[in-house]
Amino acid sequence: MNRVTFLVDGFNLYHSIEDIKKFAKADVKWLNIHALCSSYIPLFGREAVLEDVFYFSALKNYLQSRKPDSILRHKQFISCLENTGVKVILGRFKKKDVYCYKCHQALTKHEEKETDVSIAVKILELTFLNSADTLVIISGDTDLAPAVKTALSHFNQKQICFGFPFNRKNRELEKLGNHTSFVIDKNQYIKYQFPDPYILKSGLVLHKPNTW
Repeated sequence: MNRVTFLVDGFNLYHSIEDIKKFAKADVKWLNIHALCSSYIPLFGREAVLEDVFYFSALKNYLQSRKPDSILRHKQFISCLENTGVKVILGRFKKKDVYCYKCHQALTKHEEKETDVSIAVKILELTFLNSADTLVIISGDTDLAPAVKTALSHFNQKQICFGFPFNRKNRELEKLGNHTSFVIDKNQYIKYQFPDPYILKSGLVLHKPNTW
């Protein structure tokens, strides 16, 4: 048996979804990530089975006072993911004071923290504990390269590849894996959407937001 686990970089995936909206005029944010990942299992052989899907993201809680609906939409989406069995791992946003030399003013920005590190740690954890045979990283972020290199240097019997989100293909990462990587076509995003409405196992009914 080939146990296949997917690690989904939520922000990298989100930006690809924004690109699909821009280039293909399709709104695909109501994405059933578990079903999408399941559709790629045949790429890994007849003995491949889906072991786990991990989704890494962070809630923009700093927008709570200005855009509470944005936080609610993300939380509802996470509820849909968890309902399908996706394991959600959340990072955080950290406030950072910066100085704009163009407008000569001090500004406050918020930077997403911990997501890349969480993915890297999970890669090493899964290989070290022998919790999966194949890892598929849904991201085009080269910050993950050191973790992949380290995992393969110590556990070369494991297979690691990338599933590049739309418009996120990276040649460096493509060469890094020891299994053939692939690109997620925009039509796959369109195909694997949650139904509207979507009913959780608890009986709660969630509707796809009219606006994002």
